[in-house]
Amino acid sequence: MPYAPEKYLLPTERTVIRVRRHWAVLSSDGLQAIGLVVLAGVLSVLGRTSPDIQWVAWWVLLTALLRFAFVWGEWFVERFVVTDMRVIITSGIITRKVAMMPLVKVTDMTYERSVLGQMLGYGTFIVESAGQDQALSRIGFLPRPDRLYIQVAELLFGKRPSAEAAAD
Repeated sequence: MPYAPEKYLLPTERTVIRVRRHWAVLSSDGLQAIGLVVLAGVLSVLGRTSPDIQWVAWWVLLTALLRFAFVWGEWFVERFVVTDMRVIITSGIITRKVAMMPLVKVTDMTYERSVLGQMLGYGTFIVESAGQDQALSRIGFLPRPDRLYIQVAELLFGKRPSAEAAAD
């Protein structure tokens, strides 16, 4: 698989989380594509006697569909990966981009969930690190952020002691 993020991992790394961003990240581009398709339809109906307007309508339709196909492809290949050593985001169809941050550099992590995010099941992670601004400071549209947050916190702070050990 050409876009598998595993090829960027060290042989000693263990993958803990590997997810694609939530489909809601496509909503804005999807609405734009729908708007352009509707515009192309209106142009086609209103200008049915003019070949030039028909030509423009077909170009608007083709552009909208190709643009959304590209955006969908970018979303499809992007992955958010957390290993036992680092946080990685791989993205890009034409230009491949791999952004990473070692877990030992993470000093603080929070996540936000808007009302829409709560209804649809996504959230945004805010990662702070020692040093300068990082490429991974804000990671939006992550699915099941409650579960992901616990998994990353467990990696950062270790496993909690069991109830029996805490009672001793």
